[in-house]
Amino acid sequence: MTPKDLGTAIRAARRQQGLRQDQLAAAANVGVRFIVDLEAGKPTAQIGKTLTVLKALGLELALLGETAPKGSS
Repeated sequence: MTPKDLGTAIRAARRQQGLRQDQLAAAANVGVRFIVDLEAGKPTAQIGKTLTVLKALGLELALLGETAPKGSS
């Protein structure tokens, strides 16, 4: 997944829920500019704010694959 892919998914979820960017920004307590940049796939978007936006949309980020360090049990 790339920042652009994440932005596209967030935009699709927002639109599916019938929200404008300013409404999502208010629900997530972030600025409209942040939403615009996030949906555009800005690679330096703050992870904390991004997670807050996902939560406001009822979404969560899932990590797939092996997450344990090599050699640990």
